[in-house]
Amino acid sequence: MNILAIESSCDETAAAVVQDGRTVRSNLIASQADMHATYGGVVPEIASRKHVEVIAGLAQRAVEESGLTLQELDAVAVTYAPGLIGAVLVGVNFAKSAAYALKKPLIPVHHVRGHIAANYLTHPDLEPPFVCLCVSGGNTMIVDVQDYTHMTILGATRDDAAGECFDKVARVLGIGYPGGGPMDALAQGGDDKRYDLPRAHVHDAPLDMSFSGLKTAVLNLAHNAQQKGEALDLPGLAASFAAAVSDTLVPRTMEAARQMGYGKIAVAGGVAANSRLRADLERACRASGDKLYLPALALCGDNAAMIGCQGYYEYQAGKRGGLDLNAYATRDISKG
Repeated sequence: MNILAIESSCDETAAAVVQDGRTVRSNLIASQADMHATYGGVVPEIASRKHVEVIAGLAQRAVEESGLTLQELDAVAVTYAPGLIGAVLVGVNFAKSAAYALKKPLIPVHHVRGHIAANYLTHPDLEPPFVCLCVSGGNTMIVDVQDYTHMTILGATRDDAAGECFDKVARVLGIGYPGGGPMDALAQGGDDKRYDLPRAHVHDAPLDMSFSGLKTAVLNLAHNAQQKGEALDLPGLAASFAAAVSDTLVPRTMEAARQMGYGKIAVAGGVAANSRLRADLERACRASGDKLYLPALALCGDNAAMIGCQGYYEYQAGKRGGLDLNAYATRDISKG
């Protein structure tokens, strides 16, 4: 089954063709990162307009590079939630038009489910059930992946997403947007104990997380140093920040895995590319005996191949969208 997949939930326009949920025939991304770097973050209206400009041509190129004809496509899958509402609407409307014109089924896909599915593309042997840590700029949650289309949240952030904190801290430190990559590079060789940063705990919810206090602590450090004319140890601060994020995510993920007893842990989303998080999870899984699945670095960020992969399993489960399909800024992953 050949699926044309569309992703436009934030500032990446992406199109891909995926065969039978596991084989990527093409995977193209038009990034807007340089454009939004001027503003220190994504400007939703600009992102939406840029999606409109490039989406049709990108989808056409994805089909051409797949080696297939339009007639050989079997369905169109698209991210319909969650994300920046204007951006998601561009992808949904294009996908509805494409499905209607091609007389093919339309498959709505939850963005975070797509991130989880990136692991199936990296690890052909991976099958549910497993516990997945989903951590990105817009979402941070621990998910019980019972099967390909049945998932429940075991724990989640109560406020900011971890990836959002990386971006905001990077902006304040003046090291660019998006912040994940530059922060990771800066932290290499830094002393992760240089700054004492908070690790929050949520009362009566041991698997839930909070990052707003950590973000505020770093921002206060930076502002106080600026006001006093003192220099910050930037590598040490980046390393200390990464350690605080990892110390929040890893123990909760391991506890969730212990409770579920699947023996398998996956990671998904843009922050899954962070070297400190990957190393700490690998160390923890060696100690626990759980098998760890990490997505390829190229599939950690937003892309359409992951949407095509999850779209295949949603299709097998009978999920379809009509011409009345709407976009949603938020949606529970358990509802798909």
